[in-house]
Amino acid sequence: MRGTILLLILLWCAAAARAGAPVFEDTIAQRTLACTACHGRQGRAGPDGYYPRIAGKPAGYLYNQLLNFRDGRRHYGLMVGLLDTLSDSYLYEIAQHFATLDVPYPPPQPASAAPDLLQRGREIALQGDAERRVPACARCHGKALTGVQPNLPGLLGLPRDYLNAQLGAWRTGQRRALAPDCMAEIARRLSPEDLSAVTTFLAAEPLPKDPHPAAAPEPAKAPVKKGRRAPPPPPPEPPPLRCGSAEPPAAGASR
Repeated sequence: MRGTILLLILLWCAAAARAGAPVFEDTIAQRTLACTACHGRQGRAGPDGYYPRIAGKPAGYLYNQLLNFRDGRRHYGLMVGLLDTLSDSYLYEIAQHFATLDVPYPPPQPASAAPDLLQRGREIALQGDAERRVPACARCHGKALTGVQPNLPGLLGLPRDYLNAQLGAWRTGQRRALAPDCMAEIARRLSPEDLSAVTTFLAAEPLPKDPHPAAAPEPAKAPVKKGRRAPPPPPPEPPPLRCGSAEPPAAGASR
């Protein structure tokens, strides 16, 4: 028996030697294979519902999350161990790599929730709740809920378990961002019932034909005065939420 096992080992080693060692390409795609072990091939998402899609997310958003893990604002030992020694510039290079990956989304899981729960989730996502001072998700994450460049992620195409876990982490302080942490404020204003409603709606909502993040909005321009009386201005937008975010590292910074 031992002789048979030894023979099999020798044959395997000989075959491996003939095949040769894998070629090390030293590309960012090869160096980020550790990420895809959990987040799925090309960052399409892990199979268990807790490792989210990172492909195609805005680079600024991915960069900020990598910083948050490395610097202790988000807590997950595996991520911290992977990122602990990496520089800002290298984290930004990783973020840019995954941001450029344009791979299709899987269809959402059909919702089995009651229609009134889905409707409440839709209201919060698209209109907000003025009484609780909860802004609509679409106000920041884009009208199509697919994100806005450069720092705001899409909310569609994510499993409900992941959405619940992240909003719950913001409520309890397990997930934080640079101050002012606007998402922590919003998550704490949501009741547990409304939190469940909005995550149920988001997880069941299909993506639009164009699932890419929207372009960054252009700064408002002052109206041009003309001879005729200008029409009355539109009602003022509510003041923007103040959300903390790290700027990309300077070009040419070392790893």
